[in-house]
Amino acid sequence: MFDAVRNNKKIVQIFLALITLPFAFFGVDSYVRNAGTGDAVARIGDVKISQQQFQQAVREQQERLRAQMGQVDPKILDTPEARKAILDDLVDQQLLTLEAGKKGLLTSDGAIRNTIGGIDAFKVDGKFSQERYEAVLRGQGMTPGGFEARLRQDLTLQQLATAVGQSGVTARTVSDRIIAMQAEKRDIQEFRLPLDAYLDKVKLADGAAKKFYDDNGKQFEVPEQARVEFAVLSMEGVGAALTVSDAEIKAWYDGHKDRFQQAEERRASHILIASEKIGKDKARARAEDLLKEMQKNPTAFASLAKKNSDDPGSAGKGGDLGFFGRGMMVKPFEEATFALKDGEISGIVESDFGFHIIKLTGIHAAKEKQLADVRGEIEAELKKAAASRKFAEAAEVFSNMVYEQSDSLKPAAERFGLAVKQSEWLGRQANPANGPLANEKVLAAVFSEDSVKNRRNTETVEIAPNTLVAARIVDYKPATLQPFDSVRDSIETLLRRQEAQALAHKEGETRLEALRKGNDSLKWGAVKSVSRLDPRQIPQPAAPTVFKMDTSKLPAYAGVDLPGAGYALFKLVGVNAGDALDDARKQALLRQLNTLEAQEEVQSYLAALRSRYKVEINKAVLEAKDK
Repeated sequence: MFDAVRNNKKIVQIFLALITLPFAFFGVDSYVRNAGTGDAVARIGDVKISQQQFQQAVREQQERLRAQMGQVDPKILDTPEARKAILDDLVDQQLLTLEAGKKGLLTSDGAIRNTIGGIDAFKVDGKFSQERYEAVLRGQGMTPGGFEARLRQDLTLQQLATAVGQSGVTARTVSDRIIAMQAEKRDIQEFRLPLDAYLDKVKLADGAAKKFYDDNGKQFEVPEQARVEFAVLSMEGVGAALTVSDAEIKAWYDGHKDRFQQAEERRASHILIASEKIGKDKARARAEDLLKEMQKNPTAFASLAKKNSDDPGSAGKGGDLGFFGRGMMVKPFEEATFALKDGEISGIVESDFGFHIIKLTGIHAAKEKQLADVRGEIEAELKKAAASRKFAEAAEVFSNMVYEQSDSLKPAAERFGLAVKQSEWLGRQANPANGPLANEKVLAAVFSEDSVKNRRNTETVEIAPNTLVAARIVDYKPATLQPFDSVRDSIETLLRRQEAQALAHKEGETRLEALRKGNDSLKWGAVKSVSRLDPRQIPQPAAPTVFKMDTSKLPAYAGVDLPGAGYALFKLVGVNAGDALDDARKQALLRQLNTLEAQEEVQSYLAALRSRYKVEINKAVLEAKDK
């Protein structure tokens, strides 16, 4: 609650995890239709989602993937399914925003301050730093106002989504049954029809391999390739030789001393009695009783906090909140804390979270940071500013020279002291190993008609903030089709295995039919005991089928294709209650069940909102590729 919100580290997140479900790639055509929304991608009631908003969302998703997985091929998001999924998130976000506004939900300034104050990226030596906060945002191309507006929206949506999700709690009787099903053990026997046993029975038709080759020529094509020379202009490189004098640093420090005023900070512990569940009157009465008890024995504050505080983040620490400055707590809490003397205990303090009893446990007096303490910080900032100015000038000249002297990168490289490097053979598919050339736009420029035919320099391409690349083809191999004779054997092997798989399937289905009629003469394997919690003794493709088998009459039989391995028959001979799960395992399963239930609740709620608000999707705009 109080401290927990303050320590939320998920900063710029449009949806909380409850909402960002795996993309469901189905029903694309029925959902995406030409709805006459003009140049907007979608319309929700009277609200439009513009092409710019959609493209920005695609770029943000690309950045999230890069952060999680390293270099990724942007083409994975350039499919109708992926683009629809991203648009679905935007639509869901807008639906929740509209509904939150309708319900009058709003995130307070205090909650915004608390959240920002708890983010590690904005801290220096464990404490919130306004200077660091502004610097981090500048690095992301954001302003405090823009960031806080977006954070306010995110936290407001979380209120709504969390409230909806919390209604999805699995009933005890249902959860007990599901847990029992997970632990249930099934005794099964397996009879395998291995693919290799059917290979000798396969007789390929004359010309089958050639026909497959002719029908699937793209599979046997060696893609076009190119070797290039390239040059990289970056702000880092431009600024490497820049220096800042002591006089410049001193002058900047003298002109910005207000930035180096370290405000007073206070350390406090608190006991929170939340009013949300029990009501204000009961919460206040309980807080007053605790205050009376504490006035009798002030040394019992920590133990009373551990036993009674409703703040899960601080209760276990005896109510300790650590040091904080002004603007980091909700206003009533802040005013009360900064009015106390060291060691003093407050009266009852009411906030949006409930009723607090506060004890002041420490004071860091305000002080001014000395030049020696911030010299490195100032020097780095001045160098960055100078490098930014120099790079902006250099980028324009570099781009012009690359274009105007298009038969060579050497003049532009020499002008800025850049190395002209040679690549290995490149294809159109991005490869992280290719460094600056592992960029979709760079590769598109390299393999453009002008670049291939005329061997001109590509245009400069921004591959990262303040980083430009230009390239030129020095050697080129067009796409070629591998001769049939060179791939004949691999094609025949593929076709023979496909035919063998079909024969295994056919015989397996015949044997299964006989088993179900009571004709069981197979030499089954040893009995294996498997459960949904531990299905490792059976092939992965077979698990869903094995656990769907009818247990009302035993033995029961089922058959499963094992792609590339043949066919498997299964005989269910016994069903037993599984071992009792320990509390940790049981609680983990319950959490999973409740999460799934919450996800379903959120999805049902969003479906209801979609029917309540008129949602229109512009198919033509959605499918248009970013240029």
